[in-house]
Amino acid sequence: MTKLIAIPDRFIVTDEQFEQLAIANQELKLETTSEGVLVVMPPTGGDTGRKNMSISAQLYFWNKNTLSGYTFDSSTLFVLPSGAKRSPDASWVEKSRWEALTVEQQKSFPPLCPDFVIELKSPSDSLKSLQTKMREYMDNGAKLGWLIVPDNKTIYVYEADGSTQTLSDLIVISGGNILPGFELDLKDIFD
Repeated sequence: MTKLIAIPDRFIVTDEQFEQLAIANQELKLETTSEGVLVVMPPTGGDTGRKNMSISAQLYFWNKNTLSGYTFDSSTLFVLPSGAKRSPDASWVEKSRWEALTVEQQKSFPPLCPDFVIELKSPSDSLKSLQTKMREYMDNGAKLGWLIVPDNKTIYVYEADGSTQTLSDLIVISGGNILPGFELDLKDIFD
């Protein structure tokens, strides 16, 4: 029998409660804001899952060739310096930062903000909440972030200096100085 849970709006949990919820509800994708507000992410549909896989695969193969860091999928939960617990759709951490973590930290929820994050807007996502999440990554030390909105073929590019660019109708987007040589082919994502 499937259990249904109802979460009150702005439900705050402690770190210990979050860990217990995550263990007891492994089929759910859970996050918290820096204030401890519990966020339950719905599962993606097939189209979003396919697009996420394209993004993750492209990032993985670039990193496999450069050996410059480590890539992570949407199941990885990072504990940001602010205390927020977030799972970007795809992310990358520079090699020396990852290797500075203890083995225990690497095995659990890594206590760091990725250097690069990608969020892909799915039909169930609010653009405003994703923009807030992207700003949170940047405020916690991310060097580059891309919020990809397939519906209108738009990418919001977040930079470490606090600037944001809105780009439309691209075929490819480059990782620039943060991810030298990485180019994300957007054809599968914008189809």
